[in-house]
Formats: sequence, structure tokens, C-alpha cells
Amino acid sequence: MTTLSPDAVTSDQTPQLREDLIAALRTIYDPEIPVNIYDLGLIYALEIDPPGRVAIGMTLTAPGCPVAETFPGTVEERLREVPGVSEVHVTLVWEPPWTMELIPE
Repeated sequence: MTTLSPDAVTSDQTPQLREDLIAALRTIYDPEIPVNIYDLGLIYALEIDPPGRVAIGMTLTAPGCPVAETFPGTVEERLREVPGVSEVHVTLVWEPPWTMELIPE
């Protein structure tokens, strides 16, 4: 998976599915910081291929995060509930490291 901006759109991607995925990501909160993972800047890549295969590249606030082993599964589970999604693959990445500067104003 390439590292893209979460706002990158591929030509095969429907805008509505993208919006629905982002809305679902915004319902998942970091266990240590009371901000959702999308607005926290933890989603580094969001790619959609037909027919609804979703690839997410995400990081955590720290490599030693206590939910490192389970959190990607939580994200995968939530995104599978979005209508139009046929498959979800979440990859945990550590580069670039997450910093508070990744939180949008």
C-alpha cells in the first residue's frame, strides 16, 4: 500500500462511499485521546477499489499503544458495516511517526 493523504481520491472511487467511510472512521475514538481517529490524523491512506475493496493505512499515537494488536481489527470491523464495502484491509504503519501536528485545526 502506498502512503497517501487521507484526502486522496482514486479514479475508481465513488465520492459517497468515501464520505461514508470517513463518517464511520469518525465514530472510532482513540482510547487515550478523546478525538476520533480520522480527525486525530491517524489515517494515512484510504484507498477504494471496485467492487468496494477498502485499504486503510493507519498509525497509532505511540508504538507502545496498549491497543496496537486489537485496534486495526476494530477499524476493519466498523468499516465492513458501511454499505458498499465488500472487503477491508487495515495496515498499521509507523512512518511517518504520528505527532500532534497531524491534527487539523
